[in-house]
Amino acid sequence: MRHPKNPQMPDGGAPQRVPVSIALASFTSSVDRFAVSPLLVFLAVDLGASLDEAVAVAGVYFLAYGFTQPLWGGLSDRFGRMRMMRIALAGSVVFGLLSAIAPTLPLLMVFRCLTGACFGGIIPTAITFIGDTVPPLRRQAALADNMAAIAVGTAIATAAAGVVGETVGWRLMFALPPVLAVGCIAALWTTAEPLLPARRPLLGAFAEALRHRWMLAVIGLVFVEGAVVLGLLTLLAPALQDQGLDASVAGLAVAAYGVSTLACSRLVRPILRRLSVPATMALGGAGMVAGYAAVAVHVSVPTVAFAAAALGWTWALLHTSLQVWATDVLPGLRGTAVALFAASLFAGSSVGTLVAGPLADAGQWAWLFSATAAVAAVLVGLVVVAQRRYLRSVPPS
Repeated sequence: MRHPKNPQMPDGGAPQRVPVSIALASFTSSVDRFAVSPLLVFLAVDLGASLDEAVAVAGVYFLAYGFTQPLWGGLSDRFGRMRMMRIALAGSVVFGLLSAIAPTLPLLMVFRCLTGACFGGIIPTAITFIGDTVPPLRRQAALADNMAAIAVGTAIATAAAGVVGETVGWRLMFALPPVLAVGCIAALWTTAEPLLPARRPLLGAFAEALRHRWMLAVIGLVFVEGAVVLGLLTLLAPALQDQGLDASVAGLAVAAYGVSTLACSRLVRPILRRLSVPATMALGGAGMVAGYAAVAVHVSVPTVAFAAAALGWTWALLHTSLQVWATDVLPGLRGTAVALFAASLFAGSSVGTLVAGPLADAGQWAWLFSATAAVAAVLVGLVVVAQRRYLRSVPPS
């Protein structure tokens, strides 16, 4: 049974911004995801494990976070966005708190895996909700607002996790997101459920989505974007450390990414008032090309900070444009489409890191970043051409 309340109001009455409850849920998911890595050394010492064993805690979390997203998307198409988000948050509360009190590393891995699976359902469902409720002309700006909440969560988690882990202990940091999730559930309780299309069999929905040529195009493009932006972003700090700089300096340089994402997300609205979507994509994509070109010439604190900031610019402009595309391409299967989009993004980031690994291990940073800049340039061209063809192939909204 569908909820009678519907935020998709006619005659311009639809919301123009992200509800605070949705932004808070996205923020909380981001805090939990990005708090993991800075705590690995502390939990390894506390639980008497090696660092390699502790890294597996992050590994299982990220795998569950990424690969359960298609399931959450399909379920949200059948049972509702808010219902599935509340269920995901409830699971995050339970398994997050169990993570905080886990007495052994194997139990911690199990609970973190389940926590990742639950928190993985939040951001794609938030994106889908925005696609359901915000008019197309306002959608990218609303997605940028949600991205700002995610960026704040990322910045707070990366800055606070190490300090909390060192002064109070890693268990407190693991307990904070579940506590925030309780507040999210309360806030979401009064958020109206969008009207959903007719229910379809879960497997049939995925099969239909994967037969749609524009859906396949979006999935393929975001896979490459994930490899180039997220996959190679993780190697900027090691590139600095390979030059003899310590981890704290490298981390501060790469932190320019979060700051830039937050700042540039505020520019999306004015840019969209002046430029077309393909032009906005090209402008955003130019950032990653320039950033990787800079570190290809020379790896230093200024060039890495510039590259990280340029990737934040790309994320705010190019990635939100791709998000809008994912919400638009299959309106009747929006949850499934967005979840496939998110899963492809995370898969691409993993593949990008793995493919770049041998060159990084060999210290071949100039070759690595030059090749990345070239791939980025090709990606931007493909994105712009594909978006123009897509806009010509569909009637105006």
